[in-house]
Amino acid sequence: MEARFSTWALVMLLFAAGAKRGFAGSLASYWGQNGNEGSLADVCASGNYDILMLAFLNVFGNGQTPSLNLAGHCDPSSGGCQGLVSDVQSCQSNGKRVILSLGGSPDSGTYGLSSSQDAQNVAQYLWDNFLGGSSSSSPLGAVQLDGIDLDIETGGSQYYPDLITTLRSLAQNYGKTLYITAAPQCPFPDANLGPGDSTALSAGVDLVFVQFYNNPCGYQGTSDQLVAAWNQWTSSLSSSQVFLGLPASPNAAGSGYVDPTTLINDILPQINTASNYGGVMLWNVFQDEQNNYSAQIKASV
Repeated sequence: MEARFSTWALVMLLFAAGAKRGFAGSLASYWGQNGNEGSLADVCASGNYDILMLAFLNVFGNGQTPSLNLAGHCDPSSGGCQGLVSDVQSCQSNGKRVILSLGGSPDSGTYGLSSSQDAQNVAQYLWDNFLGGSSSSSPLGAVQLDGIDLDIETGGSQYYPDLITTLRSLAQNYGKTLYITAAPQCPFPDANLGPGDSTALSAGVDLVFVQFYNNPCGYQGTSDQLVAAWNQWTSSLSSSQVFLGLPASPNAAGSGYVDPTTLINDILPQINTASNYGGVMLWNVFQDEQNNYSAQIKASV
């Protein structure tokens, strides 16, 4: 059936597209993998973050029943996470975006997409349970999150464009602004996310949180290789806003930690002139709280 849009609808779609470009100077982080990092509502109320990813939906695809893992916070399988709906609403009422992250460490989940239909089925599950607020059996309650993040580190790269296309179609049908984000490793292109034929980043992603840690292209006492990799990512993804992903403390990753002073005085001035600069992503909220990292850099991001 041919889609027909009124002038007003077209204006609203263009406004939403423009709004998605308005994240320059934002701080993002991942919440959910340590029960000692505080509640989601308290983390949002701290004012340190603009975007929070709930980590992780680490079982999905290949006909599996999707499974959410919020280690140490609550047990989704018993319905123990449904109280998070009020936390999410509190965050959103304060202007924070709350996004569900799919994937994560290959050691802690089993995921991947086996076909276009499999991708469409997963997309429908995500819409019903996390985005559209229409499922009474959602692991988080009748929640309407702001988007989906792809932290894909195993399971292959195929069919994620089908997932993205289906999610965007559902959002358009319901008039919802939906954010699709991704967290590739800094070696370009990322083995699982691209960019490249039939990969997620080839389908168009709003925000890209490039992980500049645990890789040679991360900070190694000099910023040269990091800046070179950054320039490659930003020039190749001109339609996305790109974030510098960093460990929030020396203990958060095996390599790539940048002390706040070096970040502010050396690295940020070299990267924040990119027209699609988004900001900084920190792994993760718990490590950030141990090091007070976001509070030290927020004014400079």
